[in-house]
Amino acid sequence: MLLARVFIPFALGYFLSYLVRVVNAVLAPDLVRDLGLSADQLGLLTSAALFAFGAFQLPLGILLDRFGPRRTEAALLLVCAAGAFISALASGMTELMIGRALLGLGTSACLMAAFKAYTQWFAGPRMPLVNGCHMVAGGLGALSGTVPVEMALGFTDWRGVFWAFGAMALVISALIFFTVPRRGGTDSVEMTFAEQIAGVGKVFRSPMFWRTAPVTVTTQAGFLGIQTLWSGPWMKDVAGLPRDGVAENLFFVACAMIAGSFTMGAMAERFTRFGFKPMTFVIGAMAIFIVVQVGLVLQLTEYALLNWIAFGFFGTASIVVYALLPQRFDASLSGRLLTGMNMMVFFLAFAVQWGTGVIIDLWPPTTDGGYHPDGYQAAFAVILAIQAASLIWYFVYRGDTTN
Repeated sequence: MLLARVFIPFALGYFLSYLVRVVNAVLAPDLVRDLGLSADQLGLLTSAALFAFGAFQLPLGILLDRFGPRRTEAALLLVCAAGAFISALASGMTELMIGRALLGLGTSACLMAAFKAYTQWFAGPRMPLVNGCHMVAGGLGALSGTVPVEMALGFTDWRGVFWAFGAMALVISALIFFTVPRRGGTDSVEMTFAEQIAGVGKVFRSPMFWRTAPVTVTTQAGFLGIQTLWSGPWMKDVAGLPRDGVAENLFFVACAMIAGSFTMGAMAERFTRFGFKPMTFVIGAMAIFIVVQVGLVLQLTEYALLNWIAFGFFGTASIVVYALLPQRFDASLSGRLLTGMNMMVFFLAFAVQWGTGVIIDLWPPTTDGGYHPDGYQAAFAVILAIQAASLIWYFVYRGDTTN
């Protein structure tokens, strides 16, 4: 009963968060057609949510540690609803940018608030598995943003999709506020603002943080930046798939993400049971994720679907770090630790998503009006190089040798 009251409401919030995050991969042709967007503009529009998401992470950490995850996420989902309604009513790029940014701000707590709540309610050894199940909910959101959205466009347009998102946000906000129990009669922690800021500084001065954060941040940002937008256009422009084929392939990628989310958390827990360090498993999985991207850079289109399925499966590995790293810090710092790392993830994901569009625009459009494959190749190669460098950093850095 307790698991249902805590897990299900937060899982629904993360389902919605990922749904609104990935939907532009399917809606991109409609937005480009209706607004005449270049690759640069499409990347900027979509990444506005990532920027707002990342910009609010440090304030979010303070809110989570002071007011608790229940009240914080319930309030922010009202902002998400406003962003969805503004998007539905938008008449141009400016209004869509505002709506998209509010969607990012409003869903900024859907992962971190859940992780904070789970650290309060569930035992440490269960955390990787519980967090992995939470990521499955995000995978279901990503899945719903593929074929189901494409099918919905047969009955409505992209504005109708955003109206539905707004209604969902209102319902989930109420569910979290009225269903999730308070911890010990209250879900807030009393501390001065100076103490809150000092906690942020303690996190960012930790060698333990700086050994693990770069590879976690770059792989997670690369996964988010590509999967939530450029995976769909790549399948169209590089692999030559029709629109329904793109939606179907994205569906399979989302299924792989769901499988990966559960598998990574379960395997990390199993490694602990057998006396192995779970971080060893996670680093290995992130290394495989980096290798998988070589196929995308080389544009091996004959293996495109398998390549993207592996991308979706191993792209979830870095999220397990969010369950492992807080166990090495004081519990009172968990909100600021998680949101500090998440801030870095989403700022870099913003750069990945927009920067990919900027690089693609360096090449002229193809004769059929698509984006040039060479642009994708150059952009994905840059992303791959950054991730590979961060993996090397993990093995070279010796500020914390107790992984």
